[in-house]
Amino acid sequence: MSKPIRLLHTADWHLGRTLCGRRRYAEFESFLDWLAETIESEEVDGLLVAGDVFDTVAPSPRAQSLYYRFLSRVAAAPGCGQVVIIAGNHDSPALLNAPREILQALNIQVAGQVNPGAAGEVLTLRDPGGRPQLIVAAVPYPRDRDLREALAGESLEDKERQLVEAISAHYQSAGRQAEEALRRLPEPVPLVVMGHLFAAGGQTVEGDGSRALYVGSLGQVPAEIFPACFDYVALGHLHQPQVVGGRADRRYSGSPLPLTFAEAGRPKSVTLVDLGPGGVQVRLKEVPLFQPLERLAGDWEAIKSGLAALAGQNAPAWLEIDYTGPKVIGDLRERVAGLTAGTGLEVLRIKSGRGLSQALTSLAEGESLAELDEAEVFRRCLAAHQVPVEQQPELRAAYEEILKSLHEGDAGEGAGR
Repeated sequence: MSKPIRLLHTADWHLGRTLCGRRRYAEFESFLDWLAETIESEEVDGLLVAGDVFDTVAPSPRAQSLYYRFLSRVAAAPGCGQVVIIAGNHDSPALLNAPREILQALNIQVAGQVNPGAAGEVLTLRDPGGRPQLIVAAVPYPRDRDLREALAGESLEDKERQLVEAISAHYQSAGRQAEEALRRLPEPVPLVVMGHLFAAGGQTVEGDGSRALYVGSLGQVPAEIFPACFDYVALGHLHQPQVVGGRADRRYSGSPLPLTFAEAGRPKSVTLVDLGPGGVQVRLKEVPLFQPLERLAGDWEAIKSGLAALAGQNAPAWLEIDYTGPKVIGDLRERVAGLTAGTGLEVLRIKSGRGLSQALTSLAEGESLAELDEAEVFRRCLAAHQVPVEQQPELRAAYEEILKSLHEGDAGEGAGR
């Protein structure tokens, strides 16, 4: 191969996802427009989308429209001759596969479901002149039922071990087929493998939307499952851009948009990969921020000053506020509304306190939540949140009134049956 090939690796679009009930179609559309322009300006030869195109297995018509409009735009543009898309754990294999034959006519390859022995997953991509450019092993999200037959009575440990072995065997098979395809070509081309899984050592941000894909320790699979024959490993599922096993040629592109407030302020990117005789060159291209997100946490003074600083910037943003102060503020929402009125700041969520799980950290060994009555749980909540003693009687009285109302309602329903 004389001329290097340039790939753009992206994943985890999650088209159709909402944030605190707010639809984000404008952001997704802006990203896809930017991506199409980037493919052109960077003279990209091939686009790799490593799973989770959609946020649900039943995406809305508008989400699907964004997807197909983008693909038609890329197919009609000069330069990018190939697109390869694999399904992630959020995607419906059937939905992605349904238009596969039509998309193939546009040089868009889709792999929605793993096949036994990786059959049909190894693709030879060619340039506009018909010369081989690249071999891609497009391995979709490996669902347990597609890889092996569950055995009656198998333990959780057996299930985990056998599934890891099945995933590893699948990638080894894909590697062997890729090498066989390479031997049939008149000249060498790069080998790339795509996947959607959680490789061991992968980093997440708490609440960023990434989650374990399997039960138990199978949230992670060993990074060594990828055969050494592949020049680049393009992964999806983890939303933070990162390398795998310390190797720059094995990486997650990350999600192009911040999908939760936990990702506020974190840069997002797509990955540009140059493959040629000189090896693999990787660089990240930052994605513009189409909808600013801000997260404020702390006591009232910290939140108040943070809101003042954001309002002074005179820039629109969606906010999450997490009040963690010791004093209970009954009119917290009203205070926040007063400080954000007339600004471009829009508060999507207000959280107060550190949650019930922290309230129960005083559980004694062997003690369970079921053993505590409502009054004791509330007492521990007050203690965990360090509510001032002078505020506690009024809060207890309100809580008891709520409990009384609930119990009276239950009794009335029971009498009517």
